[in-house]
Amino acid sequence: MAASIRSAAGVSLVTAWTAQANAAADADSKTLFKLFPIGKVEIKGPVTRLRIFDEYADGLLGLESWSHVNVLYWFDQNDTPQQRRILRVHPRGNKENPLTGVFACRAPMRPNLIALSVCKILSVQGSLVTLEGLDAFDGTPVLDLKPFIPPDAPMQNVRVPAWAKERKQSGP
Repeated sequence: MAASIRSAAGVSLVTAWTAQANAAADADSKTLFKLFPIGKVEIKGPVTRLRIFDEYADGLLGLESWSHVNVLYWFDQNDTPQQRRILRVHPRGNKENPLTGVFACRAPMRPNLIALSVCKILSVQGSLVTLEGLDAFDGTPVLDLKPFIPPDAPMQNVRVPAWAKERKQSGP
């Protein structure tokens, strides 16, 4: 059974699972965390924006100085107990890709539905951040923003599996 929290904007996030829903977890891993959305995704045609809630808008000060931002968000449209139990998938929904653990790919099925996209910042105006490169749906809750700092990204000796080098994806 899940408990949920609703932000001031009415966005609901699942925040806790009982021992019954997570019977395999040991006593040390039952710490619960409450996540509060700081905003939501707005998609209008080709324009993608983050609408940051008023109580968090002051946190945007200086973001316009950065070219890219790490956007952490919640896969809210995929949040079911069944989806959280899926631990192996064919990456990108392509059955030709090998069966892979969710921690070795970026599938939306995961125990904690936290997503990450590195996005180009197009503008920051008031509580609106316009960007490109976000892989989220309209209305998706935004959990956090962190500026992308190039020295943090490894530049050499990066290794990826063959399936990740291709852009082949199935589905719509």
